[in-house]
Amino acid sequence: MTTQVMGSPAHSSAALGTAEPAELDMDGLSLLLFGHAAFQYLNAACELRLLDLLMERGSLTADEIRDRLGLAERAADILLLGCTALGLTRKEGDRYGVAPLIASLGAEGAWGKIKDTVAFEQHIVYRGQVDFVASLRENSNVGLRHIPGEHPDLYHRFSQHPQLESIFYRYMRSWSQLANEHLVSAVDLSGAARLLDCGGGDAVNALALARHNPHLEATVLEIPASAALTKERIAEAGLGDRVSVLPCDMFDDAFPDGNDCVLFAHQLVIWTPEENTALLRKAHDALNPGGRVVIFNSMSNDEGDGPLVAALDSVYFATLPAEGGMIYPWSLHERCLREAGFTAIERVPVPGWTPHGIIIAYKHDG
Repeated sequence: MTTQVMGSPAHSSAALGTAEPAELDMDGLSLLLFGHAAFQYLNAACELRLLDLLMERGSLTADEIRDRLGLAERAADILLLGCTALGLTRKEGDRYGVAPLIASLGAEGAWGKIKDTVAFEQHIVYRGQVDFVASLRENSNVGLRHIPGEHPDLYHRFSQHPQLESIFYRYMRSWSQLANEHLVSAVDLSGAARLLDCGGGDAVNALALARHNPHLEATVLEIPASAALTKERIAEAGLGDRVSVLPCDMFDDAFPDGNDCVLFAHQLVIWTPEENTALLRKAHDALNPGGRVVIFNSMSNDEGDGPLVAALDSVYFATLPAEGGMIYPWSLHERCLREAGFTAIERVPVPGWTPHGIIIAYKHDG
């Protein structure tokens, strides 16, 4: 069964990379040509709460929607035209309802996570994507110029932009939560005492692993500018006795040793392969004999043909975060692991529409 997304055959499960890519037709080309406008309808439907309204109230007439959203007639007509043409809403008679996919995401509790992703794209990613071609030509994150600051990577600049920082960490929490139940189940930490979470953000993954493994102690490495937020989230979770944050620069500062597992969650998509290998070597040194490293992030196919979400997400990594990075293929991560001294490398594909994957590799005894 094929699930349509945003009403276009070109946006089927095949196009998302779960099967052969769909052949391009004129509807698909039109959506590419005006893709920025299509996204703006999605963002407007989120920010104006059109889809939330229809999920809460059921189908409504255009007049009822206008009244509840506080929109003028022309503005509401534009919004409803676009959302219905794209399949976000459905019209039956004179009433508008939410698309079945959106209703399903709402029932599953996933719709809020999608909205966090939309906000991230609208307020952070779109700023830099205008420089995608320049970023490719210069092989550098030219789009970072749209986020004022002096540091050469995006994450250090967030401390100067609290609203963007909040949007980013909400997105990263939601993006992780869409798949980290698989991380928790795939990584057996029953025999592990200490976990090191490198660049762990607001500790979303470290906290999930600590909840699942009551014996586990975890340390989150995070840049000083963001460490206060990490500490706050740990305290809110009530796990401050077992999860801590260590402010540091992963490249310049030493990793604490004596770890049974080192986790890189959504980190190794940011940096160049050479930088990733350097980080993995530091992880290797920080592990006890027989310990393991875990890479948890989006992956692209070794064949270089998808999945679509991995390709689309790579525009962000090309233009904004740092001078290197993309959604790398599984095989590139495995090459970096071997160069860093790891063996017994295992792939764990993560099911679902996001292109998450897990790679586990081990440090030899002795």
